[in-house]
Amino acid sequence: MPLPEGKDFLTDTPLAFAGAGTEFGAVDAEEAWIAVIRKMDETYAELVRQQVELEEKNAALEEAQGFIAGLLGSMTDVLVACDLSGRVEQVNLAAERAFGQRADALLGRPLAELLDAASPTGAADVLSTVARRQRIADREFALATPDGPLAVSVNGALRFDPRGRAVGIVLVGRPIGELRAAYHELAQAHEHLKRTQQQLVHAEKMASLGRLVAGVAHELNNPISFVYGNAHALKRYAERLIAYLDAVHAGADPASLAKVRGELRVDRALADIPATLAGMLEGAERVRDIVADLRRFSSDRREAREVFDMASVVRSAVDWVAKSQMPDLSIHVSVPEGLEVVGHPGHIHQVMMNLVQNAVDAMEGRPDRRLEITGARVAAPGGGQKGGQVVVRVRDTGPGIPEEIIGRVFDPFFTTKPVGKGTGLGLSICYRIAEEHEGRLEAANHPDGGAVVALVLPESRP
Repeated sequence: MPLPEGKDFLTDTPLAFAGAGTEFGAVDAEEAWIAVIRKMDETYAELVRQQVELEEKNAALEEAQGFIAGLLGSMTDVLVACDLSGRVEQVNLAAERAFGQRADALLGRPLAELLDAASPTGAADVLSTVARRQRIADREFALATPDGPLAVSVNGALRFDPRGRAVGIVLVGRPIGELRAAYHELAQAHEHLKRTQQQLVHAEKMASLGRLVAGVAHELNNPISFVYGNAHALKRYAERLIAYLDAVHAGADPASLAKVRGELRVDRALADIPATLAGMLEGAERVRDIVADLRRFSSDRREAREVFDMASVVRSAVDWVAKSQMPDLSIHVSVPEGLEVVGHPGHIHQVMMNLVQNAVDAMEGRPDRRLEITGARVAAPGGGQKGGQVVVRVRDTGPGIPEEIIGRVFDPFFTTKPVGKGTGLGLSICYRIAEEHEGRLEAANHPDGGAVVALVLPESRP
């Protein structure tokens, strides 16, 4: 059926159907209407899609605005946003509370009106700093509040639009009173930490001193006991000789003197006296050597350094610590004479005593207790003119060092010992002393079990 003449509802133009009244013209007109209806459907679908996207964007924008408003409301710092001329465009709730006014009463006002006349930093300073494209960092301001000037520390920067053009200034201020209180609390905590650290270091020093005193007492006990016993024997010999001399002076006949000489065993006493005196002399010399070592190792000459032999330091540390604390300990020391280093003998002696003490502690309660200390001269890494190195290794037969903590054994206050057995500062102090001597400490596990700690020091060069 032919379609009547009319107008296109989209263009409002007359419709002219070619071949109207004929079957071919009717088909063309119907196809044209179908195309128009399809185009309308596509246009409507596009409008619906755009509407959905717009609603989603509006929802996201409202959510973002709510989030930003929540942030601004929860901020305790004062926030003021201005345009490039210094007029207020936005403030947060903390600013309203500080100035005692609502936001609508602050908007549009010049920044200068919000600052006290005695403010160390003025509005002109802000504008000039921003004009140079510089940031405002920790500048002191004084805000004009109903309660008087409020000192704040302000940080600020330029605000940019999406095209990257500077459109304003953002200032964030924190009351200096809060900062001062925080700094005061931080300073108090720091002082408390320093005092605690000093107490722990003092406790570690007292523990080292206790080990030193116990070891020295044990070392002195043997030669002094030897001298004491020989002195008693010499006293008995003297009494016999005096009795014999009294008989001689009394004019006794030779037969009586021979009898007295036999009863008093004068000949045996005379034969023992040289050995007794030699033993006393040897014991006294041993005491002298121990006292000399103690004086040398306990000296605190921080500036003067000297050349000393590591062999004597190692022997003394073993004698003063290991032998006194674990008499049944199997000890093997292989440190040749002549391993000379430069430094403070007392400090290195303290390091060796700590290493030996840790090894003894690690072997407490173990069935196989063996302490091995070896020393050697090795070439320095890289060679050249650096000279050699002296390496002293202390190995125990304890449980070893767990792999997960082997990198932390030299950290301050780190310890695996039970409470009351260690402060966690011994190895840390030793590590620092080694570094002061241009050396180092290394910790590892031995393939056959137990831990190995190596003290590496530069060799003394001629």
